[in-house]
Amino acid sequence: MTILVTGGAGYIGSHTCIELLNNDYNVVVVDNLYNSSKKALDRVKEITGKDLKFYKGDILDKDCLEKIFKENDIDCVIHFAGLKAVGESVGKPWEYYNNNITGSLNLIEAMKNAGCKNLIFSSSATVYGDPAQIPITEECPKGKCTNPYGWTKWMLEQIFTDMHTADPDWNVILLRYFNPIGAHPSGLIGEDPNGIPNNLMPYITQVAIGKLPELGIFGNDYDTPDGTCVRDYIHVCDLATGHVAALKKIKENCGVSIYNLGTGVGYSVLDVVNNFIEATGVNVPYSFKPRREGDVPQCYSSADKAKRELGWEAKYGIKEMCRDSWNWQQKNPDGFGEAESL
Repeated sequence: MTILVTGGAGYIGSHTCIELLNNDYNVVVVDNLYNSSKKALDRVKEITGKDLKFYKGDILDKDCLEKIFKENDIDCVIHFAGLKAVGESVGKPWEYYNNNITGSLNLIEAMKNAGCKNLIFSSSATVYGDPAQIPITEECPKGKCTNPYGWTKWMLEQIFTDMHTADPDWNVILLRYFNPIGAHPSGLIGEDPNGIPNNLMPYITQVAIGKLPELGIFGNDYDTPDGTCVRDYIHVCDLATGHVAALKKIKENCGVSIYNLGTGVGYSVLDVVNNFIEATGVNVPYSFKPRREGDVPQCYSSADKAKRELGWEAKYGIKEMCRDSWNWQQKNPDGFGEAESL
């Protein structure tokens, strides 16, 4: 079975490629390397001892997509490619809507032309907005998103669902991620953000290694146990295995299926900081900042449906997430930019 992984050189994509190769899938990757590195794919090959096919290309380029489907017999697409910074999306809405939605429509067109109608989509818990219930189940209604990035996920879920309604031969699995952190235990691949990190864990590790002076925590007066926001953090390797489980489900001609991928446990920002300090022995100075627009107090999942229907559940705890993040940061202080090429 041959899988096309869009955005496969990125953080979640590269970890998923490892799991796919380890499960004997043939892997084809397309990535424009805008917020990723080909070195990640070199490391994937090193870790697995297996090869994959790589195309440097953009999902906005219809000719590139047609070429990929013409040259490969693709059975299923795992679609990660997209711009993903919440804050940036507020300042650049056109770029986000154009890239994420137009690019995905191009992908669907190329899939239709090739007769490939199996899709696993990298969605997000942001589609729940300020959630109507905690923990969040898949039956929780989609909410009002607080930023253009979230709206692109919300809209694409609808588009892919409508594709199945119009043509029941389509099989679509929408995977709603919570907060991926961590890195491959080898320390060879991990999260490598451009510039100042937007996400909590890479910010913590860059403070810990001395690249940034302190961690800014947005708000300490929320209605949570310690006043800081609570989120469901999931190890990126657990997230990757969720995609392999979804592939097995899609072979059953599942129609449209939705699954939360999370641990079902909520950790506050201070919980994560303290667990990082305990797991690594490295101090992380921090200070409190005003609340950030659009942040909800609590957001964590119920992942019971994924366990029940996919046979999947998260295996790593918060300390392993912290340990592996720190291992990656120490071995690659400047990410892939200065990492020794394999």
